[in-house]
Amino acid sequence: MKPLRQAALMRRLRAHGPATVDDLAAHLGASHASVRRDLAELERAGRLVRVHGGAVLPPDDASPEEPVPFERVATHELADKRAIAVRAAQLVADGDVVLLDIGTTTMLLARELRGRRVTVVTNSLAVLDELRHDRHVELVLLGGSVRRTYHSLVGVLTEDALRQVRATTAFLGTSGITPAGDVLDTTLVEVPVKRAMARSARRVVLLADHTKLPGHGTLRVCGGDGIDILVTDEQADPRMLATLTELGTEVITA
Repeated sequence: MKPLRQAALMRRLRAHGPATVDDLAAHLGASHASVRRDLAELERAGRLVRVHGGAVLPPDDASPEEPVPFERVATHELADKRAIAVRAAQLVADGDVVLLDIGTTTMLLARELRGRRVTVVTNSLAVLDELRHDRHVELVLLGGSVRRTYHSLVGVLTEDALRQVRATTAFLGTSGITPAGDVLDTTLVEVPVKRAMARSARRVVLLADHTKLPGHGTLRVCGGDGIDILVTDEQADPRMLATLTELGTEVITA
């Protein structure tokens, strides 16, 4: 039992980044005392680093059985992403239908929506993990092919399902925004899903921390004029924000 629990604990840290003892205990269905003993044992083995109230992965963590793009990104600029998620949640009213894209910031936004009387439609398995046990949130998971590395569902089934959705707001992530205001992504199969989400919502909100302003990507999702609101952090480049404002995007800093 203990080896299985510790393996699940490590998977949780790789999938979601830093976690508290409370979060781990709830996820694993274990006592707080068991989780603390596991953390102490895994720390002695060099597999994690204990911090106040929880644990994080060490910088050199690598798992031979799991790819890591989502897991690595989950720990980057975490404070800024949390602030963005908290501010974005204020844009959601009770009764809203919201689309949540894949990504670590939308995962944190899902956490902020716990206990709210809203409908969340998503292709993110990380969002599913955050909300699966919440009895207040109506959770709708889009179908599609599983991309384990990115904890997402993609493909024609996902896109077809989105044609049936009429959402209040779509919250999208991005790999970066160009100086001209174009919203980019790095993954071919994710771009059609992001575009379909934007078409299915009355309002499109982009969540992007300062490292993505400007940022990088290989594929254009839309222009800045396709984004109604950008929620970012206080370190964002003022010139980038001015460009997006000129394109008609409302900028909110968290």
